Order: sequence, then structure tokens, then C-alpha cells
Amino acid sequence: MIICEYKQNFIMISQHDHAKISGEIAQNWNDDFFYGIDRKEEVVLAAYEHDRGWIDLDAAPLWNDQQQIPYSFVDFPIEEKTTHYKTGIDEVEKMNKYAGLLCSIHFASFFDKEPNPIGQQFFKQEIKRKHYLLKELAIDEMDKNLKYHLNILRFCDNLSLYICLNKPGVKKLDEHPFFRNGFPQLFPFANNQPIHAQWTNQVTVSLSLSPLKKELQVQLVLKEVKKEDIKVKGLVKTYTDTPFSIRTVTFI
Repeated sequence: MIICEYKQNFIMISQHDHAKISGEIAQNWNDDFFYGIDRKEEVVLAAYEHDRGWIDLDAAPLWNDQQQIPYSFVDFPIEEKTTHYKTGIDEVEKMNKYAGLLCSIHFASFFDKEPNPIGQQFFKQEIKRKHYLLKELAIDEMDKNLKYHLNILRFCDNLSLYICLNKPGVKKLDEHPFFRNGFPQLFPFANNQPIHAQWTNQVTVSLSLSPLKKELQVQLVLKEVKKEDIKVKGLVKTYTDTPFSIRTVTFI
């Protein structure tokens, strides 16, 4: 779950709904900037489905008693999180091995220097999966297109997170710290310089250099969950009862 706290409510966005936006961004990537375009649909699939391991977890969000806030994807208990990460990657791999490979490498990178033994075990099992899939697909680990496609997946993930974690219209200095210095993925079409995003108004995000074919309008599904209702009914009941809202954003 993606959580943004405000005075009277929490904005709660399921990881799979966020991933759908990632997929739309990947689908609309400019073909001129898409190296190894013969695998575009597989990259798009990875972007759409990379967070599917969260589907069951986000259906019944957990309350963090210590922080007095719902658990988010950042601080969610590691054992349950990695178990569902594996399940999600398994499911993507069954859909398409190349998409599964991208998702495996993506999630393994989160645990590269993880001190927790559970995280270390997840990292090891995904490294094993990576080598198996590389062999199955006859791809070298240093393949330039593989690295480029992984960068596309990560950029699409980050750009979607940008509109999830920031209040629409926020000033650049007040953005979530993840994004103030631009996105870490570097591309030749941008002269290997970071691409920056910025809200120009309540419904528009401008990119310093857009990798997209044209302007792209997306609709992000979210819930505005009231804190007072959580106190009375509990988190799961309140979340379930809260209707969905739509945040419409145009990337230019």
C-alpha cells in the first residue's frame, strides 16, 4: 500500500493500481527511445504487473501500532512482504519469462545489502531465478537491452510513484525527497542526465525531457480514508467501506 498522511485522512493507493499507471507509461514510451523494441510488449507487461504480489496484502491493509499509521510498502513486515514478492514474481514469470526476469532483478535489487536474514534469503532465491531465466532465454547478464529495459521499468515505476506520493500541485522544494533531484535512471536520449518531473498545476506534471510519444493522461485510483472512521471501525473495515476516488493527471 502507498500511504500519504494528511491531517484528517490517509490517502491510500494499492500497489497494483499504481503499477497500472506504470504500465500505461511504458505502453506510451516513444518507440524511437525504445532499444530492443521487439520486446516492448514484454517490458510493458512487467510494468503493468510488477506489483501484483501486493494484491492480497492491499485488500486487507495492516495497522502499524507503533507509528499509528497503516503500514506502507516501505515499512511493511519483511517476512510477509518477501513471501508475496516471490508469489508476484512467480505469477509474472508464468505470464512471460522475460517480464518475470525484469521483475525478479527489480525486486532483488531492494535487498542487495539487506542485513535481515529473511531479506538475504529472498535476494539469494531471486539471484538463482535470474540465472535460470537468463539461461532459458539465452540472454547474457550484461546484455545492453536487458539493462535498458530494466531502466524503463524502474523509470515508469518511479514516475507513477511521483504522482502517488506527492500532493497535486506541490512546489518542487516540498516534493517527496525521492524525486527532488530527478529520477536516477539515465538514458542516452536525455544525454544521460536525470529527467526531472514537476507539477505545473493541480492536474499536470511536466517532464524536463519526456520519453513519451505525446501527452499522456492517466487516472489514478485511490481512497481517502478518514482517521476518525478508523478509530471507530478499524482499518480494514474503514478501508473496505471507503469509496474509490480518481486522480486525473496529464504528463507533458
